[in-house]
Amino acid sequence: MRAIVLDRPGSFRVTEVPDPAPGPGQIVVKVEACGVCGTDIHIMDGEFPPTPYPITPGHEFAGTIADISPDVNATLGLSAGDRVAIDPSLFCGHCRHCRAGRDNLCENWAAIGDTTAGAFAEYVAVPAVNAYHLPPHLDGQQGAMTEPLACAVHGLRRLGGVFGDSVVLAGAGTMGLLLLQLLVHAGAGPVTVVDRVEGRLEVARKLGASRTVTDLADLADERFEVAVDATGAAPVIEGAARLLDRGGRLLVFGVSAADAAIAASPFRIYNDEITITGSMAILRSFAPAVELLASGAVDVRPLLSAPLPLGEFGEALDRVRSGRGIKTHVRP
Repeated sequence: MRAIVLDRPGSFRVTEVPDPAPGPGQIVVKVEACGVCGTDIHIMDGEFPPTPYPITPGHEFAGTIADISPDVNATLGLSAGDRVAIDPSLFCGHCRHCRAGRDNLCENWAAIGDTTAGAFAEYVAVPAVNAYHLPPHLDGQQGAMTEPLACAVHGLRRLGGVFGDSVVLAGAGTMGLLLLQLLVHAGAGPVTVVDRVEGRLEVARKLGASRTVTDLADLADERFEVAVDATGAAPVIEGAARLLDRGGRLLVFGVSAADAAIAASPFRIYNDEITITGSMAILRSFAPAVELLASGAVDVRPLLSAPLPLGEFGEALDRVRSGRGIKTHVRP
């Protein structure tokens, strides 16, 4: 089969690799669509420490079951031909964090496409327990949005209740627009979305943003009860934090480079009782994400553009780096 292989940071190739066979407890998925996300860019640039090289990346994907290991438990209800979305999480289950129910902080953390072979390939072998059935009305691209939506669901859970709260949301890319819909769905008060790209702000308005601006500086005289960063850019995180009212909450959701740093006033955090919360990947939020997509409570269609073939993986990366479009998928 054909697959993308990153030999080292900054270098990839489209090449033939052996077809995967299902190991114990595994299924093989024929990939319908796989999304390119910020983490893939970090992996490409050597900025995601857990990633070994060479690797086939790709962790946001959906497809059709092509093969099943004979030992897969029948209670999972999986059959060849079923359409599924895949939770890429590979938690160990026995470290102190997993035993405490915080699997996403696993001391032996791994993930399909981040530390093991992923879905920028025609086929990928995955644990059967990581597969979630997709309803027939969701296509492959919509199904591949389950993983980023599951991350956003975990982020909103980490943030806590937002009913009636004023929110400033920095970043109207894929994650920002998913977070926007969840904030609106959760009853947040007016949500102001900040992004430099007018086309993305137009989508944000259609998806429930009360107001959009192109620069955090335009909001310098205002205060918000909640700030959410979906950019991972340290200056943006600092700017969003400055807009918090006393008692405000900041959710740091965007993925920054591992060595990035922000400046914060300890006195202000103390005196204004500012809460800063992080959100890491997925934690028992994949099934709710499927339900949100299936019910139409979250609409990902405005985020999608036509998928690119595997041979245009470089173009897919360029689109994401340059901010063209919103969500870019590869269809192997």
